[in-house]
Amino acid sequence: MVSLGDALRTALPRVRSRAALLGPAFVAAIAYVDPGNVATNTTAGARYGYLLVWVLVAANAMAGLVQYLSAKLGLVTGRSLPEAVRDHLPRPARLAYWGQAELVAMATDLAEVLGGAIALRLLFDLPLLLGGVITGVVSTALLAVQDRRGQQPFERIVTGMLVVIAVGFAAGLLVSPPSGTGALGGLLPRFDGVDSVLLAAGMLGATVMPHAVYLHSALARDRHGRPAPGPARRRVLAATRADVAAAMLLAGAVNLAMLLLAASALPGAPDVESLDGVHAALGDALGAVVAALFAVGLLASGFASTAVGCYAGAVVMGGLLRRRVPLLVRRLVTLAPALLVLSLDVDPTWALVLSQVVLSFGIPFALVPLVLLTGSRRVMGEEVNRRGTAVAAWLVAGAVIALNGALIVLTLGG
Repeated sequence: MVSLGDALRTALPRVRSRAALLGPAFVAAIAYVDPGNVATNTTAGARYGYLLVWVLVAANAMAGLVQYLSAKLGLVTGRSLPEAVRDHLPRPARLAYWGQAELVAMATDLAEVLGGAIALRLLFDLPLLLGGVITGVVSTALLAVQDRRGQQPFERIVTGMLVVIAVGFAAGLLVSPPSGTGALGGLLPRFDGVDSVLLAAGMLGATVMPHAVYLHSALARDRHGRPAPGPARRRVLAATRADVAAAMLLAGAVNLAMLLLAASALPGAPDVESLDGVHAALGDALGAVVAALFAVGLLASGFASTAVGCYAGAVVMGGLLRRRVPLLVRRLVTLAPALLVLSLDVDPTWALVLSQVVLSFGIPFALVPLVLLTGSRRVMGEEVNRRGTAVAAWLVAGAVIALNGALIVLTLGG
C-alpha cells in the first residue's frame, strides 16, 4: 500500500513541472483589469446593482476562448499573430494594418497611463501630467526587466502586480460584503432600460483587447517554442489551457469584485462614471483605508497594463514590419500622445471614453485573422479548430465586433 508521503513525493515533481509552464496568460490577463475595466464595472455596480453580473461572466468566458486560440496559434505555428498576418498580406495592406495597430496601441497607452496618473493624484495629490510621466518611467523599468532578464522574471513581476490589483479592488468586500442572493440573481440575463444595454455593450465590447490577442501568441511561443506534434505538443497545449483558465479566473474574479463592491457599497452614489468619483464615494461609504487600497489597485493596474501594452506594440511592429525598435524609442512613441493629452488638461473621463472608441476600431483586425488562421487546416494541421470550437469562435468574434460597433455609434451619437 502506498503511503501518503510516497504519493506526495511522486506527485509534487509533476505538479512543479506543470506549474513551471504557467505564466504567459497571466501577462495577457492584465489587459482585462486595466483602468477602463475599472470604470465600466464600478459604474455598472453603482447604477444597476447586481443586474449585470451575467455580463461579466459571459465576457470572461469569451475572453478565455480568444486567448487560448491566440496562444495555440503561436505554439503550433511558431509564429505570433502579427507574423502570421504578415505572411498573408501584400506590402501596402501590411503597412495599413500596422498603422491601425499602432493607433490602437497609442489609444491603449492613453487609457492606461491616465489610470496610473489618476491613481497617483488620488494617493499623493500629484498633477496628472507628472503622474503620467511617473507611470511611463515605471512601465519602462518593467519592460527593461523583460528586455534584459528574460520573459519569466517579467511574468513573475506582472503576476505579482495582478495579485496587488486583486487585493486592492476586492478588499472593500470584507467591509461591505455583497448579497449572495443578489449576486446569484444577477446571473440571469436581463436589462433595465436602454442605458443598461449601452453599459453592458461597453463591458462586453471592452473585454477582448486587441493588444492582448496579438501579444499572447508571442508570449506562448517565446516561452515554450514550437513543440513537435505528439505528446510534447499535447502536454504544452494542456498546460496552456490550464494557464488561460487560471489567469482568466483571477481576472474575472477581480472584475466581478469591482462590480460587487460598487453594488453593495455605492448604490445610487453620484459621479461614479469617473475614477475620482468612485474613489471619493468609497471613502465616504467605507472609509479612507478602503479608498486607499482601491487607489493602490488602480495604480498597479496602470503600471502593469501600460508595460504590457507597450510590449504588445513591440510584438506587432516586429511581426508586421520585421523591425525591432529600441525599448526607449518604442516607449516614447506610444507615451507621447498620452502625455500630450494630459498636458492639455483634457477631462480624464472623456479621454478614457475616446480611447475605448479607438480601441473598438481595432477589434476586428485582431479577431477575424485569429479565427481564420486557427480554423485553417493548412496553417494549424491536426490542431485546427474543431467544428464546435470554430462555431463558438465565430460567434464570439461576431458578438464582440457587433457590440463594439454599436458602442462606437452610440458614443459618437452622444
